[in-house]
Amino acid sequence: MNTVQKTKALRKHPLIELLKHNKGNPRTLILMEPLWGIPYNLIAPFATLYMYSQGITDVQIGLILSIAMFVQVFFSFFGGIISDKMGRKFTTMMGDFFGWTVACLIWSISGNFWLFLIAVLFNSFEQINQTAWFCLLIEDAEPKDLLGIYTWVNIGGLIAIFFAPISGLLINSFTVVPVIRVLYLVFAVNMLIKVVVTFRYCQETRQGMIRMAETKDTPVLQMLYEYKDLIPKVLKNKDIMKVLIVSVILHITNLVSTNFFSLYVTQRLGIESRYLAFFPILNAAVMLIFMIGIQHRLESVKFRIPMCIGFVCCSSDSSDTGSDR
Repeated sequence: MNTVQKTKALRKHPLIELLKHNKGNPRTLILMEPLWGIPYNLIAPFATLYMYSQGITDVQIGLILSIAMFVQVFFSFFGGIISDKMGRKFTTMMGDFFGWTVACLIWSISGNFWLFLIAVLFNSFEQINQTAWFCLLIEDAEPKDLLGIYTWVNIGGLIAIFFAPISGLLINSFTVVPVIRVLYLVFAVNMLIKVVVTFRYCQETRQGMIRMAETKDTPVLQMLYEYKDLIPKVLKNKDIMKVLIVSVILHITNLVSTNFFSLYVTQRLGIESRYLAFFPILNAAVMLIFMIGIQHRLESVKFRIPMCIGFVCCSSDSSDTGSDR
């Protein structure tokens, strides 16, 4: 197959076709994802090292993460309620502003335990806009496009990972703390731009307008009280509980590995911090190959099969990491 044929085949790829023909919120949010993904992945491998380099102990880092998890669970209860009361668009904008713009500004000047804790608490606002953002993304989309839309969101984050070595190069020249401070400032500016673009080019969803009208005169506490009927239904639904348990386990695993991996490889294995950014790149490359080259070929296969294979690979990777320690 020559270059021209490869180009034509790429243009006809289902994901490319989806991006070309999809209008409105999905395309806008997908195209904006690098504004979040690039600075996040520039910082993520070094965020814990940034705290550790300023005298925050590993115990204090664990305490900050534990408090953050508790606050995030609290905010998550209000995510759907606020999205219904204020709309998907407005809630997304406020979550991005307080959860990322303000949080990143505080992170950029943080130098002690309390400032880092305040930054994480503001970042917990992001849990409120998680629900609103996904609703804004998919509620007006065609059901047949949902898999492709989610795939594009993941691809946007994975491609951003390839920018991570830039941090390593800068840190090799200027050390961790000043570089990460500047990157947090860039992150704050990016998220402010994202808020403005969301305001200008996104529209409230049809379901969002319906829920805003239905809940206009309903107090927030009354809507929260309605969870008393919802929670028992969730606990009695075996399928939902299976998904919930798996999600909790994956979240805890990702939280620990993401936040303490940098300390492990630098403090225990003696690897220089400038090489930290290369570890997620291999992971991203493998995932991109799967998403672009394989995933669309599995539409005729039951999702349970690839999911089970993925969980087996994930669990074997976790066990190998544990034995190394």
